[in-house]
Amino acid sequence: MAATQTMIFALDDTDHSFYALEWTLDHFFGESDSLFKLIIVHVKTTPTSVVGLAGPGTSDVLVVVENDIKKTAQRVCEKAKQLCEAKGVINARNVLCDAVDKHHAAILVMGSHGYGAFKRAVLGSVSDYCSHHARCSVMIVKKPKAKN
Repeated sequence: MAATQTMIFALDDTDHSFYALEWTLDHFFGESDSLFKLIIVHVKTTPTSVVGLAGPGTSDVLVVVENDIKKTAQRVCEKAKQLCEAKGVINARNVLCDAVDKHHAAILVMGSHGYGAFKRAVLGSVSDYCSHHARCSVMIVKKPKAKN
């Protein structure tokens, strides 16, 4: 029988993340012996992920104003990111890649938040970063969209 490999699971406080954990447990950790040892890494919310870009009446805002808001949000997020890094607050994506290396993980699993292109560009995509930088396979579990 093959040796047990390590699976890192990135868990934050979103429904997407808990769905992904339940899906992973159902598919990889059943009643029989698993091929993986599971390590769950709790990913705390960073200041850049709490910057809101929508609110009441947003759909009525002129395109010019929306573009200005987007540019301002990008500057605010970048400044917050720089301050966090300067104070030693590490980004979740770096923590996850470090955990993969530390535990010699064979796979990293995380949920997808389903951000749109703009929010992903402003906030960054942890899953995108990890898929390119983690030294193991990366599985992104998507929560199915609700049926109408």
